[in-house]
Amino acid sequence: MSTQYIDELSGVSTTGHEWDGIKELDNPLPRWWVVILYITIAWALGYTIAYPAWPMLSSATNGALGYSSRNEVKKELAAAEAAKAKYVAAVKSKTVSEIVADDPLREFAVAAGFAAFRVNCVQCHGSGAQGSRGFPNLNDDDWLWGGNADEIQQTITHGVRFTSDPDTRVSEMPAFGDVITPEQIAQVSAYVASLSGPVRNASLIEPGAKVFAENCVACHGENAKGNREFGAPDLTDAIWLYGPGETAIAAQVRAPKQGVMPAWIGRLGEIKVKELAVYVHSLGAGE
Repeated sequence: MSTQYIDELSGVSTTGHEWDGIKELDNPLPRWWVVILYITIAWALGYTIAYPAWPMLSSATNGALGYSSRNEVKKELAAAEAAKAKYVAAVKSKTVSEIVADDPLREFAVAAGFAAFRVNCVQCHGSGAQGSRGFPNLNDDDWLWGGNADEIQQTITHGVRFTSDPDTRVSEMPAFGDVITPEQIAQVSAYVASLSGPVRNASLIEPGAKVFAENCVACHGENAKGNREFGAPDLTDAIWLYGPGETAIAAQVRAPKQGVMPAWIGRLGEIKVKELAVYVHSLGAGE
């Protein structure tokens, strides 16, 4: 039979627990605390009945209110799609030049094109479209095939040297290592390098100009400003796709690299290609 102890000072019975002479009084819990406890228990039970909560074998209870966070996300996505539907329809119906001229539509296309660029283009052109060796910088004003919105769209749509697309951009620089002598390659490389900066041996410039006139003007022009019809680069602006300097120029003259860009129309569709074209055009150098 248990013995009940009464605290002498408070007159309250104790629980029988004692630590270092301190006895635990058997006071009841505060009424307000007990009320809140039962309210929270009731609220928790009601919540699990009203909303999906109880795990089953392969799913969970649906809840009396029929709420679903997945359905809420679907509704929000549907609302977002409805909100941009008019812009998507406008992008589809207008040319890229017309889109560029329409401020609200251009802003929408730039935002959508930026998202598409981050998924499809950064692997070659970089996250900031700054390019890298062999992959053009899209922020400068040096365009191989033209920098207005229509020309950019054409390039994205059909690609460059993409043999699976009959309308792709096509050009091919001959391998002059089989056409001219190594001495002539050194001369013409020095001449081309001199158009935008100093060279190691200035005596090579004059004979290099002659080699250039005999072999290169057909594509790059007499003034070496290039020709967008052939994708021939401007050789006077110090912007180099495969590296600056006589050594890099000589390598390109001897055995040129021919970059390939895929045609994106089949993968992305007309609307997304237009949005990409407007975004690239907006990068600061669009013409």
